[in-house]
Amino acid sequence: MTSSNDFPTAGVELRHLLVVSDYARSLAFYRDVLGATVVREFPGTLGFLSFGGSQILLTVPGGPTQDKPTVTFASPTDPGRVTSEMAIRVPNCSAAYEVLRSRGAEFLTPPVDRGYEIRAFFRDPDGHLLEISQSGQQKS
Repeated sequence: MTSSNDFPTAGVELRHLLVVSDYARSLAFYRDVLGATVVREFPGTLGFLSFGGSQILLTVPGGPTQDKPTVTFASPTDPGRVTSEMAIRVPNCSAAYEVLRSRGAEFLTPPVDRGYEIRAFFRDPDGHLLEISQSGQQKS
């Protein structure tokens, strides 16, 4: 087994790709509701958005491609089944909840205090699950 020091982490950046069914609708959501900034765009098909020190990539369904010959991208079809989620750590979950709600985010529930964190979940227009959370006091 290799140690974690074997992977070069200097200069590493995390990007999260989301496959969306309606590019313009999703771009508006991530820009106007979440507050992401468009860094680069191939109109109608691919957008690189900067958010919280990371990047969110929005792309439309497609593939396979030369570098992914056995992979086809598809947007979610069943919002009740989740294969991944994107968590956004915030200093104040209740305040973030109110801001995002005022911008049009539709939450599954108001923030819930789980002891170790306070969190609330919402979905983007395609049903991708997003979470806002803040660190809570550890209960004994």
